[in-house]
Amino acid sequence: MAIKGILFDKDGTLVDFNATWFAVADLMAMEAAEGDRAGADRFLDIAGYDFAAKRFKADSVFAAGTNREVVELWFPGLSAEDRLEALRHYNEMTAIQGSQMAVALPGMAQALAALHARPYRLGVATNDSTAGCEKTLLALGVAQLFDAAYGYDAVANPKPAPDTVLAFCDLTGLKPSEIAMVGDNRHDLEMARAGGCGLAVGVLSGTGTRDTLAPMADVVLDSIADLPAYLEGK
Repeated sequence: MAIKGILFDKDGTLVDFNATWFAVADLMAMEAAEGDRAGADRFLDIAGYDFAAKRFKADSVFAAGTNREVVELWFPGLSAEDRLEALRHYNEMTAIQGSQMAVALPGMAQALAALHARPYRLGVATNDSTAGCEKTLLALGVAQLFDAAYGYDAVANPKPAPDTVLAFCDLTGLKPSEIAMVGDNRHDLEMARAGGCGLAVGVLSGTGTRDTLAPMADVVLDSIADLPAYLEGK
């Protein structure tokens, strides 16, 4: 069946993950460690930052998880009330800092404009917060190209559950088999499979590698800059 809609992951797919998120993660970790550099580095390490490679590991909590998972990982002893407050605080911090520091991947805006003009229905499926995603799309000047942006808090179950695919289908009237899911981590492709998407596209512009993506993907591209030509050739 022809692809008529595309869901994109945000970080590592539309946004340069390491250029954008190391600075944000470092702010979060330094605050969590109350200003102690060594403590902050420990928080970054358990969240998946590879200090030798100077990048986040593929499918690590910070690369692929939600703020809720970060809070649970860093502060396992918090009460339910304090955990909710920490989550609210980090959602606000990442929404503001993530949008202010967002670095678009090369060719991102041009590829999205070309796809929107064909026209494909476009959406974003991210494990960032919905507010953070919307602020970032606005900051990058591409918000108007999307029908919807779904954060982890916009659905009952975030990636890799199929909820976002189903929500996008409800919005657009498309069938899952008419939707392509594009992302840089396995949880993006796992959501594509769980939701019955017609096409699962891995991209090498984020934290995932060809080895981690290829077993789940129908195709692995260097970045979404290659997606318009790929879809045109199908």
